Amino acid sequence: MKNLLPTVALAALIAAAPAHADPLSDAVAADMPSLVAIYRDLHVHPELSGKEQRSAQIMAAEAKKAGFEVTSGVGGTGVVAVMKNGPGPVLLLRADMDALPVSEETGLAFASQTKGVMHACGHDTHMAAWIGIARRLAALKGSWSGTLVMIGQPAEEIGQGARAMLRDGLYSRFPKPSTTIAFHDSASLPAGAIGYVDGYTMANVDSVDVLVKGVGGHGAYPHLAKDPIVIASRIVTTLQTLVSREIDPLESGVVTVGSFQAGTKHNIIPPEARLQLTVRSYTPEVRKHLLDGIARIAKGEGIAAGLTDDKLPVVTHQDQNTPATFNTHDITARMAGVFANRFGKERVVPVKPQMGGEDFSEYYLADRSIQTLLFWVGGVPRAKWDAAQGDITQLPSLHSPLWAPDADAVISTAVEAMTTAAMDVLKK
Repeated sequence: MKNLLPTVALAALIAAAPAHADPLSDAVAADMPSLVAIYRDLHVHPELSGKEQRSAQIMAAEAKKAGFEVTSGVGGTGVVAVMKNGPGPVLLLRADMDALPVSEETGLAFASQTKGVMHACGHDTHMAAWIGIARRLAALKGSWSGTLVMIGQPAEEIGQGARAMLRDGLYSRFPKPSTTIAFHDSASLPAGAIGYVDGYTMANVDSVDVLVKGVGGHGAYPHLAKDPIVIASRIVTTLQTLVSREIDPLESGVVTVGSFQAGTKHNIIPPEARLQLTVRSYTPEVRKHLLDGIARIAKGEGIAAGLTDDKLPVVTHQDQNTPATFNTHDITARMAGVFANRFGKERVVPVKPQMGGEDFSEYYLADRSIQTLLFWVGGVPRAKWDAAQGDITQLPSLHSPLWAPDADAVISTAVEAMTTAAMDVLKK
């Protein structure tokens, strides 16, 4: 995908934009040395999903310092910080904490010191910004009314953290939100830009396993066997018609076979083959069609190959699916205007939905009366954006061992944007 935005133009506008001398931007600027130090410490010490103890301790300590009532260990390592400040709405702000099993190749002076683990998705910028937001909103307590719930969420990368916090009473032990907002750094936007989508912004993510049974034998005598590699290969190719020939071209879907495992030696037909699939969609209807279609195609190819009922392929749908993230219209349109007023409309742009997954969706799906928004904060360093002419295929993506966002721009923009959003939702 190329050019979500005009290429160099947006970066030039951001660079040329005059600094707004106002109390919020000045306070954020003054806080940046501390926030960058926290970010670099978190980057040096990344923690995998469900093991975010150190990160959670840092966030909890900073929230307590800012005057929040803090509860740790929610849904595993989750942090919930609550500030009650009179009558008004309940606003939930989220940052995710986990890193990825990726070996860092950025060459940063503060690169990860944990072997094989890296903040390759930028959650370290999310946590540092979360701390900055907590500080700002605590300092501005006299200017807003309502209840602020700030959460540090574990295990986003494996799609389990939001669900775990909800199961552990996030909406019953703590004030239940009327609005939820989060941001994510972006490898598809120049540093300092803000992107948003009205409606579906991230996809359903489903994992499917297909066990193809056959009859093993000698490679020289295939007529005496039932070759599961051939059957599985037919399944792989036929699966490609699910999206291309069965889904409305104006809808979106992806079926990718990420793993094909079979056999041990050149001249042996194995007794089975295994496929692992990732399936992406937005709407429940497309999701169901794809999942049902995978099972139908696998069974059909088995029948076509002459397999008996007890040998037909076995399709297993993993239960750790991540539902699609949906931005509700009212809060999305409202915040697009709020951000444009603060940063300038050239810097705040609608972008395309993505097929990546994000379990922030769970907070909305737990109660669809909640207004919800996940927006993007550009992280591509300006020089790299300009050199690539905005062609993101020439730039490291999220989850890349080379992903090194302009953390100063991400953190400062996010703190200012999220604080502004909170002040608007909780205005007196």
